[in-house]
Amino acid sequence: MAEAQQTVQTAAAVREVGKTVCVVLVLVVLIRSFVIQAYHIPSGSMEDTLLEGDYVIGDKLTYGTQVPDRLPILNVKMPSFSVRGFTAPEPGDLVIFEFSKDPSKDFIKRCVAVEGQVIEMKNQVLYVDGEIFSEPSGVKYTDRRRHGPSRRDNWGPETVPENHLFMMGDNRDNSYDSRSWGTVSMDKIKAHPLFIYFSWKADIPAWRIWEKVRWGRLGLIY
Repeated sequence: MAEAQQTVQTAAAVREVGKTVCVVLVLVVLIRSFVIQAYHIPSGSMEDTLLEGDYVIGDKLTYGTQVPDRLPILNVKMPSFSVRGFTAPEPGDLVIFEFSKDPSKDFIKRCVAVEGQVIEMKNQVLYVDGEIFSEPSGVKYTDRRRHGPSRRDNWGPETVPENHLFMMGDNRDNSYDSRSWGTVSMDKIKAHPLFIYFSWKADIPAWRIWEKVRWGRLGLIY
């Protein structure tokens, strides 16, 4: 009799643990889908604002997101719909979005123009609606040689289509962005990058942790 009661109690405890795990998993999926998500910076296209090896928390409420997006861990794209946020990105804002050429990848770039605006570049100077664009402090040009009528240094004018954004990397000479593959649909927006929660240098061994971690980069993104 005592053994049977113990078995019942054990089974009940296992069921409670199972319920708790399920609730936690559901909450994690909901938070990841609707509230925040972590993103990794894999390249130098956003230097010096974001560096390769930065890890960023993205807020999905401000600009909206895609739901349910991808399966966690497996990174498998699921049929999703766009959820609009409290506000739309404006020129100068950083935006996380799904890369239209490869739905398995998310990009982080800077919005430089929104729908209806006319954008062009003359000798590495960016113009929006005929005015020189006020470049944030993180934007840089490392190669000042002019490359003639190229999509890097000289192009436009062109008008941003309705419901789209023109996105560029802050590392203007080394960024794969709207100059190459076109504008970004608002339906592809994933998040607004808030802060760097971790950052490290890939070329330093893990055992040299105090040198590997970029402690000074942790914090808000501007």
